[in-house]
Formats: sequence, C-alpha cells, structure tokens
Amino acid sequence: MDEFTWAGFFEALGVFIEENGTVFRILGVVIGAVILRWILLISIGRVVDRVVSGVKKAQAVEHTVELSASPLHAVRVVQRTRTIGSVLRNVVTWSIVAVTIVLILSELNFSVTALIASAGVLGAALGFGAQSLVKDMLNGLFMVFEDQLGVGDIVDLGEVSGVVEAVGVRVTQVRDVNGTLWFVRNGEILRVGNKSQGWARVIIDLPAPYTSDVEAVEQTMLETAQKMADDPRWRRKVLEKPEIWGIESISAEALVVRLVMKVRGPDQFEVARELRLRLKLALDEVGVALPALNRVVMDGLDQAGKRTEQKPGGRATTATKPLPKQAAAKPDTSKDA
Repeated sequence: MDEFTWAGFFEALGVFIEENGTVFRILGVVIGAVILRWILLISIGRVVDRVVSGVKKAQAVEHTVELSASPLHAVRVVQRTRTIGSVLRNVVTWSIVAVTIVLILSELNFSVTALIASAGVLGAALGFGAQSLVKDMLNGLFMVFEDQLGVGDIVDLGEVSGVVEAVGVRVTQVRDVNGTLWFVRNGEILRVGNKSQGWARVIIDLPAPYTSDVEAVEQTMLETAQKMADDPRWRRKVLEKPEIWGIESISAEALVVRLVMKVRGPDQFEVARELRLRLKLALDEVGVALPALNRVVMDGLDQAGKRTEQKPGGRATTATKPLPKQAAAKPDTSKDA
C-alpha cells in the first residue's frame, strides 16, 4: 500500500480534473452565474433601499404612506424606484440564464455561432406569431419608464382594480379588495387609472331635512372635518383644509350639502370612512336626523288590480279598481265537417 503524500494527492487531483475538465468548467459556469446573480440582486436591493430610506429620512417618517411632501416628488420616487428594481431583477435573472446556457452549450462543443444565427432566424419567424408577447414586453417597459403605475399603487385597469403587487416585463400582478390576485398582461392594458399619484378628494354628499337650518348644518360639518384634519392621527393624510361647496341638490325630501377634503391618494377611502362616522355622530349631537331617500312611486295597476295613487305626503296609497269582467265563454257550436 502506497504511503499518502500531498504531492501525490494533488497530482491525482490534477489528473482527475483534466480528465473531467468539461464537467468542472460547466460547474464553474453555473456557480459563477449563481454568484453573479446574487451579487447583482443584492446591489439592486441596496440601491432601492437607500433611495427609499433617503426619502423617508428627509421626511422624518417611518412608513412610506406617511410622506408629507408632494407625491410626485417623494412618494412617486419611492414607488418608481421599487418598480424599476423589480423589473431590473427580472432582467438580470433572464440575462444571466441566457448567457449561462450559451456558455454551457459551448463547453459541450455545440457551435454557438451557428446556434445564435439560427436563433436569430427562428426569432424573426416567431416574431410574427408572438406579436402579443412582444407587445406585452414593450407596453410593460413603457408603463414603468413613464411612471404610469408602481408597486403599491391603487389602480383601475378596466376590468380589474386593486393594489399593484408586482410589475413584470410581461405581466402585472394586481390584488383586488377581495384578496384575489390578478395577473394582467401588459399588452392588454389600454388605460390606467392611478389613484395613488398626486392627490385624491374625499367627497361627502350629506342629505339634510328640507326644513333644517342649512347654515348650522354646514357649520357642524365643517367643524367636524376640521377637527379630524387637526387630529395627529390624520394630519399627515390631509393635504388641505376641508371645504363646504354648498347645496349640491334640492328635492322634496332633503337638501344635499357637499363637503370635500383633499387627501393623499392611498388614504382616500380610509379618510372617507372615518369622516362619515364623525359626521354622523356630530349631527346626532345637534339633533339633525337624516331623511329617508328611498321613496318609491308606483303608477298604474299592480298584480292585484289596485291602482296606486300619490298623495301630497309623499307616500303611495292604493285604491281598489275592479278589473273589467271577462266576457262569458260561448259554447262551440261548430260541428266537424
């Protein structure tokens, strides 16, 4: 039995590597690709986190939704950075995978030049049949670079509306209010209604009794909204002082008074719900009862043969009106021919 020596071990290892050089080179390419992808994804993540942290630090907030600067200046920077970071991660992954496959094929003695040329011809042929795929990719890139939507935005894409969870090169993922995750092809997005860009407006149309003191009702509504705007919990979400736009409509039942409040886009619905609750409690304190607006007026005859009549009080009453008697059926006196 030969004695173990390090010189012999390294010599045998060199022979083994030389005999299996192709396998080790392929393994090296795969490991290098994994390491390169890991380094690039870490770099992209750090850049995104640095931009987001810088904006938050400048605004002295902990959460993105609390940013008080102009959304086009602060919030959009954060959302667009996250979206571009997501797209770059996809691009990096697929690019490294493509290069790795080419290098592995070259190690297996495939003609890479001929393969690339054939792929070009095949790509041109598939381009006519895969126009929808190219359309999805181009539309996705334009949506990102034009800042039409971003991760975390509340959007309306036509048949689908909800929060954007991911923006890919081909597909955008949107989760609706029911929790359903929708995968929307970018090429099928014809319009984008972004409710998170810029600002939003909470509009409250509150009906008051026709005989109520309009000025008192308006004053109560405005004071309630202003107290909410001054509340530390809601102060960062309200961009401007609330306003009373006056009487929106007049009917026999009520006067509809409109209150508006300019708020941050993502907080529109939350602010609206809280404001409705506070208005309800405030009007209860001053004794203003909201009128019922569900009156139904029916004209003509119902199935029971009763005619409906409208009285000045606004309630529909019924008056019985007999239906015309049907003619008595005459016996058939005809005889078979």
